[in-house]
Amino acid sequence: MSKIVVIGANHAGTACINTMLDNFGSENEIVVFDQNSNISFLGCGMALWIGKQIDGPEGLFYSDKEKLEAKGAKVYMESPVLSVDYDKKEVHALVNGQEHVEPYEKLIFATGSTPIVPPIKGVELVEGNREFKATLENLQFVKLYQNAEEVIEKLQDKSKHIERVAVVGAGYIGVELAEAFERLGKKVVLVDIVDTVLNGYYDKDFTDVMAKNLEDHGIELALGQTVQAVEGDGKVERLVTDKATFDVDMVILAVGFRPNTALADGKIELFRNGAFLVNKKQETSMPDVYAVGDCATIYDNARQDMNYIALASNAVRSGIVGAYNATGHELEGIGVQGSNGISIYGLHMVSTGLTLEKAKEVGYNAVETGFNDLQKPEFIKHDNYEVAIKIVYDKDTRVILGAQMVSYENISMGIHMFSLAIQEQVTIDKLALTDIFFLPHFNKPYNYITMAALSAE
Repeated sequence: MSKIVVIGANHAGTACINTMLDNFGSENEIVVFDQNSNISFLGCGMALWIGKQIDGPEGLFYSDKEKLEAKGAKVYMESPVLSVDYDKKEVHALVNGQEHVEPYEKLIFATGSTPIVPPIKGVELVEGNREFKATLENLQFVKLYQNAEEVIEKLQDKSKHIERVAVVGAGYIGVELAEAFERLGKKVVLVDIVDTVLNGYYDKDFTDVMAKNLEDHGIELALGQTVQAVEGDGKVERLVTDKATFDVDMVILAVGFRPNTALADGKIELFRNGAFLVNKKQETSMPDVYAVGDCATIYDNARQDMNYIALASNAVRSGIVGAYNATGHELEGIGVQGSNGISIYGLHMVSTGLTLEKAKEVGYNAVETGFNDLQKPEFIKHDNYEVAIKIVYDKDTRVILGAQMVSYENISMGIHMFSLAIQEQVTIDKLALTDIFFLPHFNKPYNYITMAALSAE
């Protein structure tokens, strides 16, 4: 029997632990350390909770200490790992306030990521017991369940008088939170240093559609502005950028996350952004040490190289692969495309692979093709929305590199086909002749996917 220690039990950790217990539990002893008081919180549903689009947070959890221990694991919650002795193969953690030493034969890092703290005047942090807390009241991070709970409690406390909210960072989380606060009747300003929202996921003509959607619903956009300071006498009162000053009662910092790899201690090879550099088996450069989820790299099929793509779906897949290899059952990951999506006020945007800009940066001779059309024939008068699609491909090899779609129609399932196409290196010409069924209830005989492919150079 092999002894496997897992550090971190959120999405990647939970997937890894469950895979080991469900398939190889009798062969291994599984010990888990997590510094939080809960696990498996679906942060992607946090804005829905804050914006009261769901009844509460209960459905945002899918596992807990009791479920994992019922399967045979030993789980230490609220037990931060202080260090790892790689020579002695020991994990040193704080359990019930006392230092605890746990030997291991195999070690799996599932330590996730931590919020980026931008260099902004007034954003000073004091390190708490398990997380960072801002010294200025109503200056908030939003990652953990506790973060969302604190924001909701403050919004519900009428004595706090929170009516104006600034969200710093116009990525997925920032845009979702802007919608959530506006749905609560708050005056919202969304700030980002770049001149568009959802930068990196879509090309600008598509992000402009989302920007207009946000403005149409009353959200003020302060794009292309650098935040210089958060000011206030003990609590947030103003947000100052290089171009304007906004009177606000709360500031949400959603500028991104960085991999949590402090325990590498200079002994494990890291990626350029500080993530654990792993191979397709989730193995690090240290023998018998694996890394899964947001703390590690993953193979990017669009780039044909290792990359850092922090998504819950990737975390789960890497957790499964890590579980097999740590238990001695060889399994290679097949790579990912970074498939993602967002829905704001009913406007759905999905993408996978590379944008045109990113494809060119990587070195591809990239071009794009696109098409705009109704989802269904014109004689379908109800629930028939326009769809815009863009496909990025390499002009030399004709291989598809990325795709983006936007519509008030739910076109989300279509992006899965493009994800598979990138994974299998399908050409734009083969896509043009792909068998896509037709029925007026669903689509057109010359549908926008086929037409975009036929329109390629």
